[in-house]
This record gives sequence, structure tokens and C-alpha cells, in this order.
Amino acid sequence: MVQVEKPVGGEKNGGKRMVTRPKEAKYYPGEDVAVKRTALVHKAPKLRGSLTPGTVVILLASRFRGRRVVFLKQLDSGTLLVTGPYAINGVPMRRVDARYVIATKTKIDVSAVDVAKFDDAYFKKAAAKKSAGGKKSEEAFFEAEGTEKPKKTLPDSFKADQKAVDASLVKALKSDPLLKCYLKAKFSLTKGQAPHEMVF
Repeated sequence: MVQVEKPVGGEKNGGKRMVTRPKEAKYYPGEDVAVKRTALVHKAPKLRGSLTPGTVVILLASRFRGRRVVFLKQLDSGTLLVTGPYAINGVPMRRVDARYVIATKTKIDVSAVDVAKFDDAYFKKAAAKKSAGGKKSEEAFFEAEGTEKPKKTLPDSFKADQKAVDASLVKALKSDPLLKCYLKAKFSLTKGQAPHEMVF
């Protein structure tokens, strides 16, 4: 650090003051030095304390909003693996962002449900095939317009996995007959109800 004298305005300030400033570097590189940048690593967000495997949650988004589903586990991407089960309320296994669920105090024993094989790659859709140029030709566009698009069907392996998960969950639900009715019922709010004042 170097002491430098600086003029100061004002009658009562003495007219000058000693100010410290850092020393200037004696060496400067002749060319720009490339700065190493570390690659960003995606980390899964921390799971809320109220979300544990077996917790019944209420979906707030997607076409199943308002449905009560069972939380099974958190995937590596941070999304939640949930299921209806499909045999009870028609909600299949799917990934849901934790921001779009309300955790309830109702819990189901899911220790018998095997979810080890389910990860983000399991739910990844196959990439659609495109032409060499990346765009459809004019003839192909009009040909496709006149024909009906084939209906998308789920692979048989997914259906079998869904049935296996449902079978384990339905067995766990037999202990309390009211749980089936609870999962079938859709959550909704009426006028004057405030969700932040409710206990789920």
C-alpha cells in the first residue's frame, strides 16, 4: 500500500489528506490470458422435509391437477416420481416438479414397492426422426396433411411396470378402506377458502 497526498475541500478539513492506495502491478502480460471456466454441475434440489416416500401429495399443474397421488422417490434430476395409483384414480407414473405439489400428512407404506429401475432415462421420449435437411419437403408436407396421424401408444414394458407398482400399492391400501376414497376424490377450493390457512 502507498500513501498519496490528496487535496480536500472545506475550510475545516485542512486542505489536504493522506490517502492509501494499492500498489500498481509491475508486470503485465503482453497477451490476453485465457481464464479457465469450471463446468457447471447440476445438483438436485434439496427435498422438502414434508416429502418422504409414501406421502400423499396434491398435484397443482398438468392435466391431473387437483388429483391426489402417492410420492415414491426423488429422481437424480430433482423431480418427484409419483403415481395415482393408476388402478384407483387413473394417474399413471410420472415425473413432477416439487414446486407443483402440496404435501399432505397422509402417508402410505411403500416399502414393498420396487422403484429401483425408474430413473430419468426411463421416462425420456425417443427423438423424432427428421429428413436430411432437417425440414419437410413441400410434397411430404401435403401428403402428411391428408393422412391421419397414428395414435401414440405406450410400450408394453411401461404398462407391465405400472401394473406391478399398482399391485403393491393396492395391497398397502387394503389396511384402510377410506384411503381408496381419499385418493379417488379430487381436491378443489370454493369461494372464501384460503389454501395457506388449511392443514393438509
